[in-house]
Amino acid sequence: MISESNLNRYRLFCAVAEAGSISAAAELNFISQPAISKSINKMEDTLGTVLFFRNHNGVTLTEEGKILYEDLKEAFEIIKSGEDKIRRINEMGIGHLRLGASGVLCKNILLPYIKKFIRENPNVRLMVEVKSSAQIMRMLYDNEIDIALMIRPLNAAEAAFYPTNEIRDCFVCTPDYIGNIRKNVANFNFWRDCTIMLLDSANVSRIHIEKYFRENLIAPEQVLEVNTMDMLIEFAKIGLGVACVIEDFVENELRDGSLVKIPIGVPIPSRSVGFAVSKNVKQTAVMKKFLKDII
Repeated sequence: MISESNLNRYRLFCAVAEAGSISAAAELNFISQPAISKSINKMEDTLGTVLFFRNHNGVTLTEEGKILYEDLKEAFEIIKSGEDKIRRINEMGIGHLRLGASGVLCKNILLPYIKKFIRENPNVRLMVEVKSSAQIMRMLYDNEIDIALMIRPLNAAEAAFYPTNEIRDCFVCTPDYIGNIRKNVANFNFWRDCTIMLLDSANVSRIHIEKYFRENLIAPEQVLEVNTMDMLIEFAKIGLGVACVIEDFVENELRDGSLVKIPIGVPIPSRSVGFAVSKNVKQTAVMKKFLKDII
């Protein structure tokens, strides 16, 4: 890889070759003549050859100098072409964006953002990864996605977080499920007698509810683990047990009575949902466009 100091020497070399004199090149590049002379001498020493003939009228390239100049000129034209392409991409809104979210967050929160962004930026190539919250967090830190929609991570040291929603967890089940257990179990105890359905142990929501359990000395005796929030809701709707779900995502079911919310005494603390961006990655123009209405 070419070092920055060598790249700068090559630029000055080309400037002298094109200007025909060190003084003219110094004036055009706002640098002193001795600095340019020192740079050229360093190049000649490193390459073991003379690059310029010096005379009182200025300088001319030697045969070796001409060979180097032609190759460097082509290289700098390629670099300029690349820079021009990037500028056009930014100016025209062309580029790509990799988003990630869990299935339930994608369906309930991300889709409206995607719809608006595509409408305003039709030239952007969009990719959406839908995986578990734990997988999405790993992908963000491994630079496999650009922006993740997630519940605020417990350790946000590596990510900038832009909140969009406040959510609260609750326990829900069918009216028949809880009614039948109460009817048939003497000295009914919710945490002992109900099947409590939770997300798997790697999930951010599960980590949050386990913290709630510890702080409130709760230890459910019958636990059924499911790996997606959507399936938790579906299992609750067919009467398999009591599911810990995000309340906003069962609004329709609570409204039509197919599910009921179980009072549990101490409310589960609310959490923030938002977009996360790795602090180790420089934000592209397309990423900034997506985030502009959120920040």
